[in-house]
Amino acid sequence: MKITAAVLMRDGVTENFAEAAPLEVREVDLAPPGRGEVLIRMGAAGVCHSDLSVINGTRPRPLPMALGHEASGYVEEVGDGVDDLKPGDHVACIFAPGCRICTPCAEGRPALCERAAKHHGVGELMTGARRLSMDGKPINHHVGVSAFATHAVMDRRSLVKVEHDLPAHISALFSCAMLTGAGAVFNTARILPGQTVAVIGLGGVGLSAVLGAAAAGAGRVIAIDPFESKMEAARGMGATDCIKADGDTITAVRDLTGGGVDCAIELAGSVKALETAYEITRRGGLTVTAGLPHPDQRMALPALKLVAEERTLKGSYIGSCVPQRDLPRMFSLYEQGKLPVEKMLSHRVRLEDINIAMDRLNDGTAIRQIVDFG
Repeated sequence: MKITAAVLMRDGVTENFAEAAPLEVREVDLAPPGRGEVLIRMGAAGVCHSDLSVINGTRPRPLPMALGHEASGYVEEVGDGVDDLKPGDHVACIFAPGCRICTPCAEGRPALCERAAKHHGVGELMTGARRLSMDGKPINHHVGVSAFATHAVMDRRSLVKVEHDLPAHISALFSCAMLTGAGAVFNTARILPGQTVAVIGLGGVGLSAVLGAAAAGAGRVIAIDPFESKMEAARGMGATDCIKADGDTITAVRDLTGGGVDCAIELAGSVKALETAYEITRRGGLTVTAGLPHPDQRMALPALKLVAEERTLKGSYIGSCVPQRDLPRMFSLYEQGKLPVEKMLSHRVRLEDINIAMDRLNDGTAIRQIVDFG
């Protein structure tokens, strides 16, 4: 079938995306779903910094590639072997599904699935197939999803059925931002009621962590970012304190908390932000990083503190989540008003304006943007 998709033809573009137009909105061919695959009509797709990282070359991927990974939609057709979904079902897309066979999956850590990493790294679905093409040549899938398109074919394991009565633009935000941000709070940090938490970097994922910390009952939630508008947004989502990210951040947090927070969560994707997170964590505390800096960046740590202060530095990929377990729980919290994710939705855009959306994301004037397919 013919569909419309935003295809990245060249990477290394770092600014002026509307002018440079690295994403070309084109008519492409989508083959029907094979065994174990599902065709969905896209409902909504979030614009995430991970998409921008592919465009600017921070996270190189094989090109051409149809981008987009945070999304939800509706089943149109199922391939052979798929008997638990039917046309019309509402589904959320998962960019790090588990094969349920490899060692990480057996340990309950599907985000680290070896099979998914292998296939997604070369632009394939988990089944090993490519279903997109243009002018007779294959187009690569973005982490098995390729959500900036009117339709997509995905591996069944890349989908979670949405049993709750949610609009697509809400369920889409849970498929990456909330899984990563709130998941880092619930699963990686395991925040307890009354603990002090700092969140550094207030994009969609960072604000999801603020929402998660508030829902977990944190006694103090400190939001840190260079943009006042984002700190103001954080105040409306449960942050008890906001501190500007500048040369005085570390001193300000230590003074405010009497030595540091129980847990600092870095979601800015920079080594400087991670170093700040480590320095504002108290003795015996936990520093969590879920940001994705350039792979060449390195961090220097005062190694003695790890022992003498019993410090912990822990990575969190996709919030250490098991999507089939965690998404229904998060949807329930949303319906109870405890994860009001709609508060971070700043723009709803057309697919044709995807490069403009990347400019907003790059300059920090957007929190979370949604490509709305209606």
